[in-house]
Amino acid sequence: MIKTHKIGWQHCLSHQLWPAIEKGWQDEGRPVHFFWGLAGNNIREIQRCIDFGIEWWYVDVGYLTQQITRYPEPKIHDYDKTYFRICKGNIHTIRCKVGDGTRVSKLESQGIDCLFKGWGGGETKHILLAPSSPTVTHHINGMTQEKWVDEVTTEIRKVTDMPIKFRNKPRPGNEWWETDIRDNFKDCHALVTNMSLAAVDAVINMVPVFTHQRHICSFISSKDLSKINKPMKPGHKTMNEWIKMVADNQFTLQEIESGIAYEILKKQI
Repeated sequence: MIKTHKIGWQHCLSHQLWPAIEKGWQDEGRPVHFFWGLAGNNIREIQRCIDFGIEWWYVDVGYLTQQITRYPEPKIHDYDKTYFRICKGNIHTIRCKVGDGTRVSKLESQGIDCLFKGWGGGETKHILLAPSSPTVTHHINGMTQEKWVDEVTTEIRKVTDMPIKFRNKPRPGNEWWETDIRDNFKDCHALVTNMSLAAVDAVINMVPVFTHQRHICSFISSKDLSKINKPMKPGHKTMNEWIKMVADNQFTLQEIESGIAYEILKKQI
């Protein structure tokens, strides 16, 4: 039985995703729950699934994709180039197999920035803090976003006095609205986040990252802030394998509706 959870937040695209999931996901005769984001009753319902051992999947925007517009209303600009992640039992994919690179080649042919270019050289001048939303931060870290920023800053200051820049999620009216995160990557020593997709943008733009262990970048990121002066910088082979894995865990609406996503993900897990 496929159960898609509807929420009242008007800036997500679950109204398009859920019909595609319901059509393309095979009913295996047992409850399988799908959630978009953590709004509404989703956190409570996710915890219920965990407590009772019920299979659940988290759906949200993809990792390497053309971006959607969220405001004033959600909109997909190119359905062939817009991908969504579907993650089993977590906000990000953390258990999967590495594919053959076919889907990376497809992304490249679509003009989506998806290739590893190496790590930036030269002098770096700042560290970038890019926390997840307050809701995700509370769910993952058990604290407010402000407290997370304070604690991370304190840990960094124990080992370096390098300037720290802060970037929050762009929202209408805040200072990051209509700004390009790539501008923050210039001369950036490392990006630090808990679960934000900014980490994916960072590594694609040659900036090493520190993340939570449940982040999709956990395979190639540092975790220990005492090592902030020497962040992990995996080699090309590791990074290219990671990109293959990322590409195999995001799908277009058509791929979800047709069952391609289901078939690929069932082989992954």
